[in-house]
Amino acid sequence: MRPKSREKSTLAGPAEQIANESSLEAESRKAANFADVEAKLPQRYTKVEMSFIDKKTSILGSHNPFGKKANPKKYLVWLLDNTAYRPVKLGKDTVQPWEAEFVACFFRFGRWDLTDYVSNIADLIGLDDKLGSDPEARRRIEERLKPFVMAVAPARTIVVQVPRLTPGDSPRKIHLGPSTRNGISSQVMPTGGSDSADGKTVVCTSDENLYPDLRSHTRFVGQEGWAIISDIDDTIKVTQTPNPMGLLQSTFADLPKTTTGMPEFYKLLDDTFRSPAWFYLSASPYNLYPFLHDFVQKNYPRGTIILRDASWMNFAGLLQSFTQGVQEYKTKRIEKIQSWLPKRKFICIGDSTQSDPEAYAQMYTKYPDWIKAIYIRKVTDTPYVADKNRNQRFIDAFKDVPDHVWRVFVQPEELADHVKQVSGQAHAGELSDLLGL
Repeated sequence: MRPKSREKSTLAGPAEQIANESSLEAESRKAANFADVEAKLPQRYTKVEMSFIDKKTSILGSHNPFGKKANPKKYLVWLLDNTAYRPVKLGKDTVQPWEAEFVACFFRFGRWDLTDYVSNIADLIGLDDKLGSDPEARRRIEERLKPFVMAVAPARTIVVQVPRLTPGDSPRKIHLGPSTRNGISSQVMPTGGSDSADGKTVVCTSDENLYPDLRSHTRFVGQEGWAIISDIDDTIKVTQTPNPMGLLQSTFADLPKTTTGMPEFYKLLDDTFRSPAWFYLSASPYNLYPFLHDFVQKNYPRGTIILRDASWMNFAGLLQSFTQGVQEYKTKRIEKIQSWLPKRKFICIGDSTQSDPEAYAQMYTKYPDWIKAIYIRKVTDTPYVADKNRNQRFIDAFKDVPDHVWRVFVQPEELADHVKQVSGQAHAGELSDLLGL
């Protein structure tokens, strides 16, 4: 019998996102003329590429009776890395069997001419004249634009196989889907595994190797220990979020760059807190998952990447995803993580370009025993951040958070002493050596 799924819908469409825009976000968008830039970006509509039945029934999500298995000749499927956990019943100390939220993204293959889209982006960011002599820049733009151009595929399913963790286990087949109108299936499903699974990572594949290239990692994380929630853009990756032109260039054209000192700092945290559970929480749309997954995997500890799950049919949606309703979005996702691992001790890391200070402070006031430290990087290498970097902003944001919990920093080595205090086990000299000071 197919195991019963528990779908947790967290979809937030463009309308809800705009409705949740904070005053700080509205002021920042106005100062940087985001609306003017968005008006110049091309639109990508796919209404004719979705059948009537798929479109109408996709709102039922995993309960859609018209779902069909995704044919690998017609569809592209992504399976995102995830974290398995053991739920704790409210008011009880007993833990339940392992489960995880499995997220799959479905796209329909097709032939789309990217020439106009590439030229539009290149022209906006001033690269048009250089593309002829820089074929790699054009290739990067084409590759990163594809997930925004491909048609999403609702009402599609896939069977994922979770391998056995111990000799006594059996591989578990997980039925995901049907996908929603955004082309996403997001379901909490049992994974199997015993007490010894804690700390292990397994590679999940498609059943019967239907999709030979489909691979995802599931890390099993127990209730005890440490965990880290980290923003991505302008925290660990140079993105220039407050600047629409810089955001477009760093997202589509540039080779991704790590922020100074952060790979070393994250290695320090991984060592100091003994391989904590890592969660990378970004306001980026899910279309950027392969790009961000490769970047994180190359430069930082492996973890679960959580992105916005609304599908945009125009490129202006990319800029809006980064700049509207970010605080509301992030607090909802942090609530979800807290429900998975309520007994872990968390460190939250973000930056000043978005609503990280406000979001983390809001979560601390709700779960003061859960969050042990908040680190905010003051971004100084991009325009339109003067107001966001005002000391009064941080004072206001953290007015209900004890001073010993939060720190604002420019260079990560400034946090060495605080990390020592939080961990209770490292020495300042050792931390300085690890940071290369």
